[in-house]
Amino acid sequence: MPEDSRSLAGDDRGPSVADVNEPRYTRDELIAQLGIKPEFAEKAWNAFGFVRRSTDDKVATESDVAALRVFAASSGAMPEATQIAMARAIGQTMSRLADWQADQLREIADDPDTPWDLDQMSAALGQVQQLIWRRHMALALERHVEHSADEQFDLIVGFADIVGYTSLSRRIDLTDLEALLGSFEDDTFDVVVDHGGRVVKTLGDAVMFTFEDAHAAAAAAIRIHELSENDHLPPLRVGLARGPVLTRLGDVFGEPVNIASRLAGSARPGTTLIDDTIADEISADDRFYLKSMPSLRVRGYKHLKARVLEAHRDGPLND
Repeated sequence: MPEDSRSLAGDDRGPSVADVNEPRYTRDELIAQLGIKPEFAEKAWNAFGFVRRSTDDKVATESDVAALRVFAASSGAMPEATQIAMARAIGQTMSRLADWQADQLREIADDPDTPWDLDQMSAALGQVQQLIWRRHMALALERHVEHSADEQFDLIVGFADIVGYTSLSRRIDLTDLEALLGSFEDDTFDVVVDHGGRVVKTLGDAVMFTFEDAHAAAAAAIRIHELSENDHLPPLRVGLARGPVLTRLGDVFGEPVNIASRLAGSARPGTTLIDDTIADEISADDRFYLKSMPSLRVRGYKHLKARVLEAHRDGPLND
């Protein structure tokens, strides 16, 4: 993402009515205002996704300085490595999002019937983005309160991926591939959220998600496979595993992540593999049918136990 004179403020439309009279600072003036070490400033600037060079562009307002001062002052409670990791997570996320949004806005602006110009649409999008972010932040803080301040949680981790993606990507053109991946990500996201789960990230041909409730996770896995009906998507495969995980910067780490990934990779097209913990939790649920299978020998696990999850032929899911 190229460095932009307004990117640090997260606003590509220039000063708003609210900040039009605020002082504005170059990058070097911003560093001086914050009173931070130049070495740390360079690391943070680079982590946010900008090139390491000075610029005369006025990149920040007084409001931005105040917000960044909170970030810079957190060094007492947060190690520098963690600060840089947070900056990198923000930078990478915002860069990818901005690139995608810019492409979409340009397409809309090219339509002669569009009544707004790029600046107007960018301003509106920025406002909407703030609204959605605030709501997600509120929900995330509620989850942390419910689970205490500990970053370790007992969760179900799931992976859903497209069977034969590598060969498929060689057979279809890029436009069709983009449409397929977009449909897969959007539809899988809808299923997971509708069942009370949370999508952690998308990985091209795979979606990683989490659930607290085993019954909801199992129902979501079965619904995900229904996305392949009527040639809507290629066959999919799903893996689910439960256990303690570490949540950090929006991502999830731990053995359940590895096991769920291995189970998804070992599942036959159109099937879901689950670990024994989840199988025990849902064994009495008449919506599901569990099939035994031999232990798996996969990378990192010589005897990985798993069960095949299916919708019960006479259960409520098939009514």
